Amino acid sequence: MAKFAAPARQAAQVMQRLQGRVFPSVGTVRNYEQALTRVAEYARDQRLGGLRALTPAQAVQYLEQRGQTVKQKTLDMERQAIQAMMHHITGQLAPGERLPVIKAAPAPPLTGRTYTPIQVQLIAQTQTPRHALATHIAYHAGLRAHELLTLQPLAERPPDLRPALSSKWTGREGVPYTVIGKGGLIREVRLPPHLAQALEQRRLPEPQRLTDRGIHYQQHYDLAGGQRWSNAFSAASQRALGWSRGGHGLRHRYAQERLDELQRTGLSQEQALETVSQEMGHFRADITLVYLR
Repeated sequence: MAKFAAPARQAAQVMQRLQGRVFPSVGTVRNYEQALTRVAEYARDQRLGGLRALTPAQAVQYLEQRGQTVKQKTLDMERQAIQAMMHHITGQLAPGERLPVIKAAPAPPLTGRTYTPIQVQLIAQTQTPRHALATHIAYHAGLRAHELLTLQPLAERPPDLRPALSSKWTGREGVPYTVIGKGGLIREVRLPPHLAQALEQRRLPEPQRLTDRGIHYQQHYDLAGGQRWSNAFSAASQRALGWSRGGHGLRHRYAQERLDELQRTGLSQEQALETVSQEMGHFRADITLVYLR
C-alpha cells in the first residue's frame, strides 16, 4: 500500500493551493482545512488512498456516514470543502457540478434527567448565594453532589495520573481545580473564571471537617454540597419549575453539552465520547453513554 502524508498535512497541501487564488478569507481556508483533515482520516481508515484520490461516489458515502454523528452545519462545511478540492485541484467534478446535499440525522432529544441552561438559571435565582454558586459550579463542571465538598486548586492537590486525550478541555479551558470522585479518584475539573473568582471569595481560613452520608471530607470553601445541597436543589427546582430531576441532572446536562461542543470542533462521536468520559471521571465511554439517553 502506498504511503501518504498525515491527514492534516494532506489537507494543508490542498488548501495552500487554494488560499488566495480561490479563497481570500483566512477563516474559510482554516475551516476547510479542518474539514478536509476529517475526510483524509476517513480515506486513510477506509484504505481509499490519499485525500486527492477520493471520488465523488466515495465522498457521498463519507457524507452519509458523517451525517449520523454531526450537525447539518458541519456536514455542509465538509461537503463544500470536498467540492472545492474536486473543482480546483483534482478535477473530479466538472465546473458547475455539485455533490448532493446530504441531510444530517436529527439530534437526539435531551434525556428526562437534564435541565436547559435557562432552567438552571431560574433554579439558581430561587436559592441563597451559597447554594446558587454550588448549582452553577455543578452545572459548568459536571460535578456530583459530594464532589462540591472536595474542591481544591490543582496547584494545591494534583490529580491522579490517568490517560488523557489532547482534546480534553477543548473549548472549556477555565481555571483548574481537582475534586475527589467515586473510589477516591482525584481528577481535574475546570471552572469558568467568574465562578473560580466567586469560589475563592468563599475560601475558609482553615479547612473544616464535614460528614456527608457517613463519609468524612475536608472542605476548603464555604460552599454547599452533598446531600444538603442535593435536597435544597430539588426544593428550588420545585419552586422555580414545578418539578425536579435532581441535582444529578446537571451532570447529565454537562455530558450532553460537552459531547455536542466537541463534535462541533470536528471530533468524531467516538473521540468526543471518550473525551467526555475522561473529563467526568468515568474513563469508560460506555458509562458516559448512560448520561446521553
